[in-house]
Amino acid sequence: MNLTQSLQLIVPEEILSIGGLVLLLAAAWLGDKASRAISIAAVVLMAAAAAFTVPVLAGGAMGADTWAFLGQMRVDAFAAFAKLLIYISGAACLMIAPRFFNQWNAMRAEYPVLLLFAVLGTGIMVSAGDLMTLYIGLEMNSLAAYVLAAFLRVDSRSEEAGLKYFVLGALASGILLYGMSLVYGFTGTTSFDGIRAALGEGGSLSTGALFGVIFVLAGLAFKISAVPFHMWTPDVYEGAPTPVTTFFSTAPKVAAIALTMRVALEAFGGQSDAWRQVVVFASLASIAVGALGAIGQDNIKRLLAYSSINNVGFILVGLAVATQEGASAMLVYLVIYVAMSIGSFVGVLMLRDAEGNQIESIAQMAGLSRTRPLLAWCLLIMMLSLAGIPPLFGFWGKLVVFRAAVDAGMLALATLAIVGSVVSAYYYLMVCKTMFFDEPADKVQGRNDWAHWSLLIGSTLFVSPLGFLLTGWLGDLADKASAALFLAA
Repeated sequence: MNLTQSLQLIVPEEILSIGGLVLLLAAAWLGDKASRAISIAAVVLMAAAAAFTVPVLAGGAMGADTWAFLGQMRVDAFAAFAKLLIYISGAACLMIAPRFFNQWNAMRAEYPVLLLFAVLGTGIMVSAGDLMTLYIGLEMNSLAAYVLAAFLRVDSRSEEAGLKYFVLGALASGILLYGMSLVYGFTGTTSFDGIRAALGEGGSLSTGALFGVIFVLAGLAFKISAVPFHMWTPDVYEGAPTPVTTFFSTAPKVAAIALTMRVALEAFGGQSDAWRQVVVFASLASIAVGALGAIGQDNIKRLLAYSSINNVGFILVGLAVATQEGASAMLVYLVIYVAMSIGSFVGVLMLRDAEGNQIESIAQMAGLSRTRPLLAWCLLIMMLSLAGIPPLFGFWGKLVVFRAAVDAGMLALATLAIVGSVVSAYYYLMVCKTMFFDEPADKVQGRNDWAHWSLLIGSTLFVSPLGFLLTGWLGDLADKASAALFLAA
């Protein structure tokens, strides 16, 4: 494939790259007074990128025709599925940011530019077909994310979150690079297809190659906040500005999970027995730590951080299966998880006191159903959906993942995951009990704008029983996307 054809395949990345550079210059020339216009332009750029991505997913694109730059990037249906989730998440996080930062007089023109480049990095991650492309995309996203975490310079918690994220992120990058060097040393290539061919199908791996595989997966586990590489998540989620936390819990997480799927199922797909035990451990440990760690939390953002770890554990059940059905179930779960995360964090953003200050204490949400009934009912649906309680749509996400594990003969894994799901329901129900049965604290009094209400109500309707009307359509798209990962199988 020549250069022209490769450039035609990566039009969404070109739109974001060129548009991001233009907006960077605009931010430098026009200053912070143009932050709203730059934010709107960034949303338009993501919408344009999405418009070029939809046909790729709808057509189920896969195979050599989707490879750009000699296979270093793969613009297939799987990448398109993840990119659409990323663009939706990025646009939502831009919509909710101005109200939050204006309260601190901290809205800067650089914010939408940083988020746009973070989205660009995540798009490169999910299209990676080579270890070099993987690292370029991952670091482009990470470098922007470190700054975003510390963006609220007047808040010491934000500065602390940025520093912790940077230090631990650098450690994870070192682990990942070491694993990549081992894989390259023992396979002689950085191409995913070349790695798969060199490792072979089944059989035993050499000790060095096995260490390389484990170190690569460990580095990626940090990005998806899977146990035991989850330690940064509660502190960063609590300290980072809430719009940034919303972004961290959606777009980069989708990209990291999609990248982990591509690496595990494409590059290491022929040796699934070698890494399955690691993924099973990470899955069950994440479910357990996410469930038990959240029980004692009194800050709603920290609770949602442990919820994120818990949900990653359930998603990894599908990866442990290492089948197309498991991969499809993971994608279905990701869509529902993104909707639940956006709805939950937007609901948290709407918890304001009379002066407009953010309320994060669960105790101050007491009696919310009597003072702000619509907000309380929306948050109730979000919490119960995160718990996987039927008939809400969050139940469907867990069901398809558990079903994939049972169909693959991994009944013990599915059973333990179900038990973990029951345990995790406790802290979601605790929040619901506080909102509906405790005496009103009457702390939530602030007003909210149309952007917050539209995102919250839209997310609530999606995860409500109405979401089950989309199961057939969503399943078909997930099947098309997951099929692109198994061409070499």
